[in-house]
Amino acid sequence: MSLAVDEPQKRFYFVNEVATELRRSEASIRWMIHTGQIKTGKIGGRIVVAAAEIDRLISEAFAEAG
Repeated sequence: MSLAVDEPQKRFYFVNEVATELRRSEASIRWMIHTGQIKTGKIGGRIVVAAAEIDRLISEAFAEAG
């Protein structure tokens, strides 16, 4: 029997990974970035989203639903 090893927490995500995580298209994520709904940064010329930003989006979605 093998024990599952926890994968280290990601610090940031690329746009395609955010789309996968939120189950949205890349185009919708880019639109959310463009309209300021998702805050981003750049590393090596690539757009990145902090893991904390994804957590914020999810938390706000549930706060509004409740």
